[in-house]
Amino acid sequence: MDHNPGPEPAQGATVRTVQHSAAVQLRAAGIESARLDARILAGAAWGLGRDQLLCRADDPVGAEALERFDALLARRLAREPVSRILGRREFWSLDFGLSAETLDPRPDSETVIEAALDALGGRPEIDILDLGTGTGCLLLALLSELPAARGLGLDLSAGAVTVATANAARLDLAGRARFECRDWRDGLGGRLTPAHFGLVVANPPYIPRGEIAGLAPEVARFEPAAALDGGADGLDAYRCLALQLPGLLIPGGNAVFEVGAGQAAAVSALLDAAGLTVSDLRRDLAGIERCVIARAAG
Repeated sequence: MDHNPGPEPAQGATVRTVQHSAAVQLRAAGIESARLDARILAGAAWGLGRDQLLCRADDPVGAEALERFDALLARRLAREPVSRILGRREFWSLDFGLSAETLDPRPDSETVIEAALDALGGRPEIDILDLGTGTGCLLLALLSELPAARGLGLDLSAGAVTVATANAARLDLAGRARFECRDWRDGLGGRLTPAHFGLVVANPPYIPRGEIAGLAPEVARFEPAAALDGGADGLDAYRCLALQLPGLLIPGGNAVFEVGAGQAAAVSALLDAAGLTVSDLRRDLAGIERCVIARAAG
């Protein structure tokens, strides 16, 4: 396989020069995290940690190792996210496996975890429902903080359920988490125990359909469409969720939903119309209202 090293020749390439060449190529492709991505991909290709890469910066890179790295670099140059190339993502300081059927967990979604833990206010023995669970990151992060809690995650994708189940096993949470393949948008009445859950969380599809094609390539090309498409105005999932929540939550139970930029007021109105009380809005690290917290009567 030919190597295109940018400013450095392939012959006599070292760990340092290969990373530098890759960073130059990534930056030229418009990838802002070029240097970081080059280092992560180098570590993955050669099985080296960050400190090892530094210590071995002047070591020569053989043809086989270079070929492995080139294959990863080509995927990133095609705008495939690093997390998808590696097949894993850290969320809430936990390691989650990914697949093509799951949304890539992002730091913004940690706002949901923070808000949910605060809303529970010292009620550790609780049943949690995670709608559209994907990797299971929301449910499993909460269970990692609440050792007496139990949870159920639902997803319309059987592949996502497989990934979430494997993540629960790897995190030693399988005994308190179960995952099922169900399309909650068709309604859950009669399928779940009424008024059973003390907490319902969701990061539903909320991108307006007409805006998906204009998203960053890492999102538009590589995230599952079903996890993005929120209908014409981005609010279809919330309309469905709002109607079902009163029959799912125990009296005084909480719902915590991630929302898109500018959607908090509209989602709050939907929850209010369904008979819930919106108790708080939470902003993410960028200052965007990212999370709506509502409480059932009682």
